[in-house]
Amino acid sequence: MSKRYEYKTIIYKEGLIGSLLLGESKVNPDNLTEMLNKYGQQGWRVRTMERENRRSLLFFSREAFLIVLEREIG
Repeated sequence: MSKRYEYKTIIYKEGLIGSLLLGESKVNPDNLTEMLNKYGQQGWRVRTMERENRRSLLFFSREAFLIVLEREIG
């Protein structure tokens, strides 16, 4: 019998306040690690991750990560 998987897609970004005050906002690595560990405890693993800069309110940018998680089911 072949293995079956389920997937979850997350867009992880920090709040908008850093963008408004500083003109840009970067992801806090401690918060990202905590979030990934929380999902890891539930059996999820990172399948792929992509970093991007997203525009907010026309002039401000903030860093975001598109994360695809995978978990075996069955």
